[in-house]
Amino acid sequence: MNSSPHPEDASDRAQRLITLVLLAVMGVELMVLLWRGDGLRALMLLAVMTLTMAPILVSARFRVHIPPAFQTLVVLFVFAALFLGEFRDFYHRYWWWDIALHMSSGLLLGMLGFMLIYVLNEDPRVDLRLKPGFLAAFAFFFALAMGALWEVFEFAMDELAGTNMQKPMLGDPSGLTDTMWDLIVDALGALIVSLYGWRYLRHGERSLIRDLIARFVERNPRLFRR
Repeated sequence: MNSSPHPEDASDRAQRLITLVLLAVMGVELMVLLWRGDGLRALMLLAVMTLTMAPILVSARFRVHIPPAFQTLVVLFVFAALFLGEFRDFYHRYWWWDIALHMSSGLLLGMLGFMLIYVLNEDPRVDLRLKPGFLAAFAFFFALAMGALWEVFEFAMDELAGTNMQKPMLGDPSGLTDTMWDLIVDALGALIVSLYGWRYLRHGERSLIRDLIARFVERNPRLFRR
């Protein structure tokens, strides 16, 4: 019998299955890289695989139950951005791949920022009572800040490891145009989530954000005890 106060449900199992399938796909690629003797790319792929497992590792390490829907979205994003984009060259195969992923990252990071500040706002142990407008603004700027840090990471990887993560556009070998468009698209995704969350707080309508927050609070009662 499962002694956990919150036994796994179908969404937990589905999330774990998706993660294992994606890890298996990357594992095959890893073996191919090792067989070819491409140690640098193999090391980078190992880092991607570790990042893919990050939601599970964080959940286990800190005994925090992350909503399976959010975990699945994060895992799929990491797989699409770093494995399909960088290792399978989808950024060059499909012109819209980078735009779609930066829009998705803005949505995900905005959602994460919104959940973080909302949970703090509702925690009885924290003397914090913020208006819906401030929560939405925090989510927006949180997502934008994380997007800017990612651009710094891309620049550092290109300069130090000789990668091509910035994907310079024609006529702009510096990569500045690509960076600015990435940040603009990040901001659009973050703005959508922020306005969506603000509408939920003002009108109490059912939304994905509300469901994720409710699931998080329900499955982590120890975080909200006085």
